[in-house]
Amino acid sequence: MECDSYTDDEIRDILTLKRVTVIGMSKNEHKAAHYVPKYLSENGFSIIPVNPTTDEILGKRCYSTISDINDDVDIIDVFRPSELPPQQEVQAIKKNPTVIWLQEGIHNLEAEKMAQENGIKIVFNRCMLAEHQRLF
Repeated sequence: MECDSYTDDEIRDILTLKRVTVIGMSKNEHKAAHYVPKYLSENGFSIIPVNPTTDEILGKRCYSTISDINDDVDIIDVFRPSELPPQQEVQAIKKNPTVIWLQEGIHNLEAEKMAQENGIKIVFNRCMLAEHQRLF
């Protein structure tokens, strides 16, 4: 699967944004949807978990949906299968983040088009942890 066409400098700039909402954050410490945001939190990012099955992850209040969040966000990091309808991405676009980041293995053309039409950058098929470690 190909990834977006952002340069290293552009990804580095994106990773200077620090308020990250994580859609599909997991309670299971062995899943990437847990250890990636944990790493980000330990490296200066402010993490807001979204998972309808729990109230708290990593000591942070967990929201059922992104529309429940009142705070502004810079990056919405998505851990969900590409083949699912982009319902969460539609809600994400309404939050007007600077970036929607689709983790490794995730690319949804419909979500990408909607984001671009709304002036939101979309990074796809990349891991925030791996990119942060590689570039910083």
